[in-house]
Parts: sequence; C-alpha cells; structure tokens
Amino acid sequence: MYIDHIKTFLEIATTGSFQLAAEKLHVTQSTVSARIKALEEQLNRSLFVRKRSGIELTTGGQRFHPHALNVVQAWERARQEVALPEEFTAIINLGIQLNHWSQIADPWLSWMQRNAPAIATHIVAEYSESLMRHLRDGALELAVLYEPQHCPGIKIMPLFTEQVLLVSTEKRALNTGRTEGYIFVDWGDTFKSQYSLAFPNSPTLKLAVGLGSVGLEHILSRGGSGYFIQSMVQPLVEAGTLHYVQDAPVFERPLYLAYQEQTLNPTLVQTAIDGLQKVVGLTNNKSIN
Repeated sequence: MYIDHIKTFLEIATTGSFQLAAEKLHVTQSTVSARIKALEEQLNRSLFVRKRSGIELTTGGQRFHPHALNVVQAWERARQEVALPEEFTAIINLGIQLNHWSQIADPWLSWMQRNAPAIATHIVAEYSESLMRHLRDGALELAVLYEPQHCPGIKIMPLFTEQVLLVSTEKRALNTGRTEGYIFVDWGDTFKSQYSLAFPNSPTLKLAVGLGSVGLEHILSRGGSGYFIQSMVQPLVEAGTLHYVQDAPVFERPLYLAYQEQTLNPTLVQTAIDGLQKVVGLTNNKSIN
C-alpha cells in the first residue's frame, strides 16, 4: 500500500471528484483511477460510489477514512522526525496565510524558542486552499488562514478579526472615482465581496496584487494608496509615513485556526496553539511570556 494511494483517496473524499482530485494532485485522471483501483483491491472493498451529485464514500470508504488520515499523518510525522537533529525531541508544522509572516510567524517562533526550545518548528506560508490540503495530508498540524474548508478530522476555531483600512502616502479624503496611484490588494474572496458592495461603481483597477507586502512596498516607493491590514500599516501611520484616508469604509477580515483533531502528539499541538493565542493577544495576559 503506497502513501500516494491513500493521499489520493483523501483528496477524492474531500473534492467529491476524480477529476478535481487529479488537478489538485497534479496527476492525470487515469493515475487517480489506477491508484483507487489498487487500493480497493488491497482492501477488498469498494471505496467510492458514483451518484448524480458526484462521488461519495461507500460504507467501507467511510470506515477507512479515519484510518487513512492516521496513516498519512503518521508517515509525515515519521519522515520529519527521523531527519531531526539530536538536540530536538519533536517537530511542529505550522501553516500561515500569506501576508502574515511578520505579524504572526515571527513572534510565534520567538515564543516557541523561549517556551519549547526542544521542539523544532517548520512554517509554510501559502494561500488558504493549499494550507487546508497540507492539513488533510498530515504535512501540517495546524494553520492560520482566512477561508478554512470544513472536512473530517480538522477542527476550526476563530483566532481573531483584523481590520483592513485604506491608507495613502498623502493626506486625503475618500474619492470613489479613479484615484492615481491606487493599488488593489487581494485579501481573499470575502474581502472582494465586501469591497464590491462598498464600491459598486468602482472603475476598472489599473494595478492589483496578491501580496500585501508587495503592495505596501509599491506605494511606499512610488506613492499611492491601498487597503491593508491594520497591523501592517499602523507603525507607518504613527510615524507619519502613511495616512488613513478620511471617510473610507473599514472592512473586517476574520482569521481562523485550523488544526488536526486527532494527532499523535496532542500536547505538542496544544503548546503551539497556546503560543498562537499569546501572540495574537487572545489571553488575559497582554505580554508574550
């Protein structure tokens, strides 16, 4: 039984489609079908049934699913821990939504180094969809992301809500027409929906980027404006480098914590969660101990 076969099974169970699973795994649909056929032959049970609504798990597939999750997670954990230097006892894998390295990853790493020095840390910075796939595959124990997908074995909880505000290199009031130097930063589907409602007649955007750090560097070097999360721009506003645009709508962007509900080392995962809660200020202790 190959680990890729089990990962393929989990991807189909999540997407409900052999074709979508093939696209996610970057293999052909015939490869996906061959892997599932081999897996079914080894288990001597059918795992999926085709219906009008898509692919669904059979009773055997439902029973196999939690074991498949455990197998993949155990394999990923074993592969990483075998390669650890002797001074470390374990490794924790955290996924971070792009744009949040300095706000979350840096202080969390510092907290872990002080409070769990024998634990090695590995951080992946990607978009929500990729982070959820890594969680399902067992490559990550937990992830901080914008748009989690509900799936078996993954628990989701709100982490905090951040404000997304319009800032400019020049003091000005809101202008609903085309604004010279404005750059659109894509903060995800929820933000885009809020933005469209607030600016229904917004002109075609001249410049759009997917990373807040890129957009911020652009307006700082060339002048202009854009929507950014408050933690990124507050120090620059306080220094007088940037200015909040008067009368501009303020958007709220919830950030979530998703983590494996069943894990081989629940104490380790809880330690990582405690650290994340510390650095985002969710506990009564305002300092990071």
